[in-house]
Amino acid sequence: MTPILVMGFGINPAIAVGTDLLYAAITKAGGVFFHQRQGTVDWKIAKLLASGSIPASIATIVLLDQFKNLGINYERLMMLTLSMMLILTSIVVFMKDKLLTQIRRSLGQHGALHDRLLRSRSYITFLAGIMLGILVTISSVGAGAIGSAILFLLYPRKPAVAIVGTDLAHAVPLTAVAGFGHYHVGSVDLNLLIGLLLGGLPAIYFGSLVGKRMPDKMLRPVVACILMSLGLGLAV
Repeated sequence: MTPILVMGFGINPAIAVGTDLLYAAITKAGGVFFHQRQGTVDWKIAKLLASGSIPASIATIVLLDQFKNLGINYERLMMLTLSMMLILTSIVVFMKDKLLTQIRRSLGQHGALHDRLLRSRSYITFLAGIMLGILVTISSVGAGAIGSAILFLLYPRKPAVAIVGTDLAHAVPLTAVAGFGHYHVGSVDLNLLIGLLLGGLPAIYFGSLVGKRMPDKMLRPVVACILMSLGLGLAV
């Protein structure tokens, strides 16, 4: 959404990021409700991530506000971060299954590695939350594909549907806090947000119907290529 707003409609990068964050918080909330009803949210992991990401997001907003007050143009930083996150996300989307298979095979062959991961992954999850809080607040990207990829790496034996549900449960409060932070510093366009919701909510429903009928082997490369092209487009 953010690169389309910036490159396609000429929206100010800070406004695009802030508005997209609130849009994401609203549109993802329904997914959390569904996963909670299905029992596919691990709230312990979600809270671990949030304990790092929420304070990091608030701190990032305070820093961006200071930059704004000092007259420092931080939009280039936002666009570079967004470009990096889009390119990384495209790689994750394309390679996720291969990466997950390799990790599970490695853990099965090396018991000591698995034991070390079990002992330290709570701390790693917290640190991953801090990283996501900073990156998502700056770029609006990362709470979805990157967040789920991190959880797949740290919790490879957890069912995929539980990874998705847990990632969504963390993404909603993170994007909401980051979005309201951007609103506080004046980088959210409410009229733009309403327009996105009016168009986006019906499109999400119809898109989900179409997506169910599209083979994953076809859909994933298409999504990865779109993300990669947007990321490269922002970098130049």
